[in-house]
Amino acid sequence: MTAQAQDTSLRSPVFVLNSLDATVSVIDPVTWTEKQRIPTGKEPHHLYLTPDEKSLVIANSAGDSLLFVDPRTAQVQRTVRGTLDPYHLRFSPDMKWFVTAANRLNHIDLYRWDGRELTLAKRIPSGKTPSHIWIDSRSTTAYVTMQDSDELVAVDLATQAIRWRVKTGPMPADVFGTPDDRLLLVGLTGSDGVEVFDVSGGTPRSIRKIKTAAGAHAFRSAGDRQHVFVSNRVGNTISQIDFHTLEVVASFPAPGGPDCMDLSADGRWLLVTSRWARKLTVIDTAARKVVRQVKVGTSPHGVWTLDHAAR
Repeated sequence: MTAQAQDTSLRSPVFVLNSLDATVSVIDPVTWTEKQRIPTGKEPHHLYLTPDEKSLVIANSAGDSLLFVDPRTAQVQRTVRGTLDPYHLRFSPDMKWFVTAANRLNHIDLYRWDGRELTLAKRIPSGKTPSHIWIDSRSTTAYVTMQDSDELVAVDLATQAIRWRVKTGPMPADVFGTPDDRLLLVGLTGSDGVEVFDVSGGTPRSIRKIKTAAGAHAFRSAGDRQHVFVSNRVGNTISQIDFHTLEVVASFPAPGGPDCMDLSADGRWLLVTSRWARKLTVIDTAARKVVRQVKVGTSPHGVWTLDHAAR
């Protein structure tokens, strides 16, 4: 591989959560070496940037804690304890709400965010195994998938109550909303595709199923307001979906059980955690091929870098 081919134009650290090792790997994207491995709490699965972009929040689901890390230097800033089972997490676009899904404990937590501290506003009993969260662009509704009861629920943030719930296909995982807030795409890990819901009216409607490959799981926007990637964990591929036409327009190899993804700012390099191979996989989206794999810890899950495309 030539030096030019190795240059991904990424400069900020790449963070990979090693869920079963209770660590986060910090990778230098220039040399593609692991610079350090930071202890977290038990079972870190997902991570999210604070609205002020000063902290990367790592959610330790079995450790009931949140680890705040500097996204530029990887320096540990603080640990917030007492957040019960924060499996998945998301800030609302208006920066007022922080929502977590308790995968083990079957509830959704709504926290108020003042820019530094979290205050629990409501704990909502949900359904079986709440998995992933999406919040609409107006910061009015949090949508959460129920992995083991095969449901999608909508939580009204103003009233802090469930507005509706609807059945989905088997084992819904990640959920992605189109920029106009009209459609929700749900990855069906127990099937081979993505279910599309129209949520523009008062009642959600399942309008289409897009076949991708076995184990459709996690989404990552392509940053162009037209396409989204979905990882097919069992099929070992990534599908690119045009969410205007609701068609698969490209496919990429992704060995080792692809899970979470991040995308370089120029859209060229897709970073994928290979859950079963203990590796971070780098895919060239132009060439549609794997160009590099970096060894990390056990059961890598969340991945993130500051040098990313729009979400």
